[in-house]
Amino acid sequence: MKTILFVDDKPTIGKVLQVYLGKENDFVYYEDPLKAIDWLSQGNDPDLVITDIRMPHMDGKEFLHYMKSNPLYNHIPVVILSSEDSTTERIQLLEAGAADFILKPFNPMELKARVKKYLV
Repeated sequence: MKTILFVDDKPTIGKVLQVYLGKENDFVYYEDPLKAIDWLSQGNDPDLVITDIRMPHMDGKEFLHYMKSNPLYNHIPVVILSSEDSTTERIQLLEAGAADFILKPFNPMELKARVKKYLV
């Protein structure tokens, strides 16, 4: 079973993703990126990370930078799930190493289809 780490400060989105992605995968959810980093530092190694951009304590850009600059985690695909509709920001995130960018609101079945390609 694959492990998905989801980081977003909106618990309702975490519950939706749990329904769509948690049946076939281990699904780990944190509202705070700092708590997700603590979970990672305990030796956990997810197969995929999905994160929002706008969050307290650390934004998704910083979290992506943390993941891609750390040799322990830089191999893990990071998918950005955000309501930020700036083409410039999407390009910057993709150039910074994000595997994909999915705009909120999203179709859960489309998200599931996109995520599946990273969990092969």
